[in-house]
Amino acid sequence: MNRSEKTVYPYIPNSAPQIQEEMMKAVGVTDLWDLYEEIPEELKFRGELDIPPAILDEYSMKRHIGMLLDRNVSASEYISFLGGGCAGHYVPAVVDEITTRGEFLTCYGAESWADHGKYQTYVEYNSMLAELLGTEVISVPQYDGGQALATSVCMANRINGRTKTLLPASMNPQNKRILTNYLDSVQDELVIDIEYVDYDKETGMIDLKDLEKKLGDDVSSVMIEPVSFLGVMEANIEEAAKMVKAAGAELIVYVDPISLGLMEAPVNYGADIVCGDLHSLGLHLSCGNGQAGFISTMGEAKYMNEYKDFIYGFCEPEVEGEYVFGNLLISRTHYAQRAKGKEYTGTGVNLWMVSAAVYMALMGPKGFEELDETILLNTAYAAAKLAEIPGVKPAFSGNAFGEVTVDFSGTGRSVKDINKALLSKGIFGGLDLSGDFPELGQSALYCITETTGKAEIDALADALAELLQ
Repeated sequence: MNRSEKTVYPYIPNSAPQIQEEMMKAVGVTDLWDLYEEIPEELKFRGELDIPPAILDEYSMKRHIGMLLDRNVSASEYISFLGGGCAGHYVPAVVDEITTRGEFLTCYGAESWADHGKYQTYVEYNSMLAELLGTEVISVPQYDGGQALATSVCMANRINGRTKTLLPASMNPQNKRILTNYLDSVQDELVIDIEYVDYDKETGMIDLKDLEKKLGDDVSSVMIEPVSFLGVMEANIEEAAKMVKAAGAELIVYVDPISLGLMEAPVNYGADIVCGDLHSLGLHLSCGNGQAGFISTMGEAKYMNEYKDFIYGFCEPEVEGEYVFGNLLISRTHYAQRAKGKEYTGTGVNLWMVSAAVYMALMGPKGFEELDETILLNTAYAAAKLAEIPGVKPAFSGNAFGEVTVDFSGTGRSVKDINKALLSKGIFGGLDLSGDFPELGQSALYCITETTGKAEIDALADALAELLQ
C-alpha cells in the first residue's frame, strides 16, 4: 500500500497524488486504508510486498515481458500432442485481422446505446453457430465450456425442479471441478446432486446398463458427449438419448462445434440443451485464454426464460419488411432482478464470438466437412502407427476423433518419464491421465488435429520407438 501511494503509474491515472487527494476529499477519507474498513484487521497486510519495483516506461516493460516469455517453449516451436479440451487448430490470418480491429478489441460487452457494429457481428455469430448446432437460440458467450455446462445443468434444474444430474465418468476433469464448485456456491435454492455414469472399459463408450440403472424420476438432467474427453466417438448416443428422454430428464449434449462438419447436429437425436467451448472455432492456444463457452436451445419459452445471460434476436416491428435486432427478455437476468435473477452475469468473453464468427464464415459447410475428414484420418493413422510400437496400444477399441488415449502400461515406463524424454526431442507428449483416471494405468491423451499430420505423427512414433526400445 505504501509503495503504491508514492508511485505514479503511467497506466493508472488515479495513482497521481494530487488526483488521489481530490478523490479522497470528495468521499471523506484521509487514509486509503479507510476504503477497506469492512475487511477484518487480521486479513490486512500493511507492510511492503517482497516484489520488484514497478516498471514505469513502455519500452522497459516490453523488454521485461519478452525476457520472461523467452524462458518458455511454445507449441509453435515443438511438435505438440497436448490437448484435453484446448487443441492446436490452425487459425487463418484473417481471423486475427478482424478480431483485433480497434472497434472490436477495445469495445465493452455492448448494450443498446453503443457498439452497433458488434450487434451485427452477434447476428452473424448467432446465425452461423445455430445452423451448425441445429438450434434456434444462443446466449452471449460464457467464460468457457465448463461454465456453459454448469449453467446448462442449472437451467435444467429450474425447468423441472428435480435434484440430480448424471454426468459421464469419462468427462473432462477440469469441467468436473468447475461444475462441482459452481453448483456448491451459485445460489442456495439450486439443490443438485452429481452422479457419474461409468464407461465401458473396452470400447470407451458410455455404459448403457449403468445409465439405465441410475436414471429415475429424481434425475433433472443427463450430459452426454458425441466425442468423449478420452477421444472416443459415442456410437450409442441415440440409444442413450432415448433412455434419457423416456425418463423425463433434460438431455444436455456437450459438443466440440468443430466436429459437426461430419457428425449429426445434437438436436437431431434429442438434445434439449447444447453447450460446449468455442475454442476450436478460430481461437488460439493462449496460456489458458482462448476459451469461451456457448449454450444453445430451441426457441421454446421454458428454455429462453432460464438463460442467465443476454439473448439477442430478431423482432419484427409494425413496418412490413423491416426487422430489429435487440436484447430479448432482459427481465430474467440479474441486471433487472439483481439477486433474484437467473444466476449471475458479468463481463464475459464477448470478443471471442468475433473470432468464431469470422472462422465459421471462412470455413462454410464444405470447409468443416473437409477439416473433420482430415482430423478423423489423422487420428486413425496416429492410433495405428503408435500401436506398432511394442508395449504401446490404444486404450479403447471405439473409433477416435481428435484425441486418442494411448496406454503405455506395457512398456514398464510412466507417462511422466516418457513425456520428459520426448521433450528432449522437441515433442510435447500427451496429457498424463494417470492421476485423474487411475483405472487406465499409465495412459496419456494424445491430441490430433489438422496441424498434426503424417510427418508429425511419424516423428512421434520414431521418437517413442527409440525411447522405449
